Amino acid sequence: MTFNEGSSFDGSRVRKGGRGRTTAIAGGGIGAVLVALLAVFASSQGIDITPFLGSDQAASQDTGQDVLEDCTGAEANTTRECRLVATAITLDEYWRDTLPAQTGVEYTEPGVVSFTAAVATACGSASSATGPFYCPPDQSVYVDLSFFDELRDRFGSTGGPLAEEYVIAHEFGHHIEQITGVMAQADRSGSGPESDSVRIELMADCLAGMWAGNAATTIDPQTGEPFLEPITPDELRDALSAAAAVGDDRIQKQATGTVSPEMWTHGSSEQRQRWFMTGYDGGTFDDCNAFEATTL
Repeated sequence: MTFNEGSSFDGSRVRKGGRGRTTAIAGGGIGAVLVALLAVFASSQGIDITPFLGSDQAASQDTGQDVLEDCTGAEANTTRECRLVATAITLDEYWRDTLPAQTGVEYTEPGVVSFTAAVATACGSASSATGPFYCPPDQSVYVDLSFFDELRDRFGSTGGPLAEEYVIAHEFGHHIEQITGVMAQADRSGSGPESDSVRIELMADCLAGMWAGNAATTIDPQTGEPFLEPITPDELRDALSAAAAVGDDRIQKQATGTVSPEMWTHGSSEQRQRWFMTGYDGGTFDDCNAFEATTL
């Protein structure tokens, strides 16, 4: 998705590094499925996944609180750091109006932290192998931008800017779930194709789709023009490719050669794509509420 070159973005929206106590990670997000599924299957097959897990020592070393630099729409189209800033700001503008209109809940901005290698959060420590995630206790989104290379090269996504923006929008979706109380009602201790764990993830996919479907009409208050140009079919395919790449069934198949729906925590590739498109094709918050859905 292409940002209008006349836009400018305040880099202070995104911090570098992070602080927090080091306990067990309890957030939610795109990347968490990778470690979660590996852990489930590794435990049954005697595989050591220690290299995939964050360590308290590594996380404690990353305590910087600098912010990213200001940048332009043109830079957002070419650099990941600026794209992260720009995407966060466009998500803020979209949800600031949409959330109270549809739910009566005022939008509050989540923290956004860009880190490298490892980070300590209020949810605990995480390595870059965890992938992007949202931490409910500190209401912040954490992103190691190198994950997008893994998403393409290791997990088979086609890549592209909208694929990256979808991931960020998914994590913002978890924040929407948090501040509307949906996250609190979920029992994320279970697994399976109809579990609350899957419902919370599919809802975040749908909320990401809502933003994407309206991104080209979300107005930059500084310029009076839309932040983004309309999504092309190729860009939409990139986003759907990213959603499919992190489906439980696809990752299970890659890891073990088998698919076990009873162990799903994020949903299948087909489910993730379908729920994203539900939001993208004009869905509302109520349409995206997977907890009210009779089937997923």
